[in-house]
Amino acid sequence: MSKRQSAKYKIDRRMGENIWGRPKSPINSRAYGPGQHGQRRKSKVSDFGLQLRAKQKLKGYYGNLTEKQFSRTYEEAARRKGNTSENLIGLLEARLDAVVYRAKFVPTVFAARQFVNHGHVLVNGKRVNIASYRVKVGDVVTVRERSRNMALVLEALQSSERDTPDYIELDPKAMTAKFVRVPEFSEVPYPVKMEPNLVIEFYAS
Repeated sequence: MSKRQSAKYKIDRRMGENIWGRPKSPINSRAYGPGQHGQRRKSKVSDFGLQLRAKQKLKGYYGNLTEKQFSRTYEEAARRKGNTSENLIGLLEARLDAVVYRAKFVPTVFAARQFVNHGHVLVNGKRVNIASYRVKVGDVVTVRERSRNMALVLEALQSSERDTPDYIELDPKAMTAKFVRVPEFSEVPYPVKMEPNLVIEFYAS
């Protein structure tokens, strides 16, 4: 489990964007960076700076992954056939914690990681407690019977804050989510603009 080096709202403020689209984000009221220099006029960002920012934003979105985890995911995306940007997004969306988050079993991607780590999730009927576990097409992710009445789960499922995407087949009553297909980048419901092409340029340069 990667350590949360900074709170999720700190990531929002550092990026200057509400990257999860949450109503409580401080960006909704203070659209500038944290700290005493947060309101200084921004200088023109270099190409490298834009690439780094795109990487930090995507890495932060999936629960502030460690650099090692994220670069390994990039390396696998680059090894695979096809478009590396699409491969990268597909691999990130196939993470078990990402599927749990997309299925709305929990309110945040940080909560999803903790939820998986604490053993509340089954994949095809077997308990899996590794957040980075890669879900395959056709796999069914289920909330364990004894975890279904947790306030966290019930509130998340009833929330209208976000919708479940088409590549996740959700049965809210049974609390199961089937990973129907690996999504294309255009299908992933990011609340802000993500630029995986710049992430690829960052690692390729």
